[in-house]
Amino acid sequence: MFAIFVSVMKRLLVISYWIVSTLLVAICLSSLGYRFIEALFIGTMFLPGALAAKYFFPKVNFKNRWSGIKDTIFVVLGIMLGEILLFLVAHFCVLTFRENLPGSVVDWPDLPHILENPVFIAIFLTTLATGCHFFESWLDRKLPDLPGTISFTSDRKQVTLPIDDILYVESNDDATAIVASGGRRFKNYTPISRWEAILDPHFIRIHRSFLVNRAAITHVDVDLLYIGDIQLPISRKYKNSVPTN
Repeated sequence: MFAIFVSVMKRLLVISYWIVSTLLVAICLSSLGYRFIEALFIGTMFLPGALAAKYFFPKVNFKNRWSGIKDTIFVVLGIMLGEILLFLVAHFCVLTFRENLPGSVVDWPDLPHILENPVFIAIFLTTLATGCHFFESWLDRKLPDLPGTISFTSDRKQVTLPIDDILYVESNDDATAIVASGGRRFKNYTPISRWEAILDPHFIRIHRSFLVNRAAITHVDVDLLYIGDIQLPISRKYKNSVPTN
């Protein structure tokens, strides 16, 4: 129950971060000639881009450098084009609202050039996404999960498991599978290298695609490791870190 409380508290604090950030952005946009409520509406248009940057950039894989560069360019272009389109639509909505106010005359000014400037947009999005990352890291230090448990997202649901229940973590391209006792399997998008740092020293790396719970190992062969009936390969790179029978 306490683990659920901590998880909910973290989520509420992260939501509070985005609310405060939007208010600060609105204050900045008020200098462009918008009323505060209008600036607040325009400011919310930064949220989709910031959340997309926070979600997609950690998933860009640079194992293949050129592929990583290409994916980064596509993500940046997609976010920038999406943000400019959102600003145009939001600006049109603001002017339409003004026009419908009794006794108001609207000259339909163009969208402020600064909201079409990729550098300005990139600075704001980077600041919001990076700020959220450090805030979440701070929350993890101040509100850690219960000892012996770990929380993560799987299929858009929050999952909390005892670490001892996790048998191994498997990397599959851009996704990872957390395999737990009882045949449970959870899909997650945190890179296996990050899982290795989180689960150390309870787990050992035996392959670029496998991270194994030390306590779950039942047998080790020359190039194979067994967890009950489950057979996993041991790569030459990690062979010296695998305990022998």
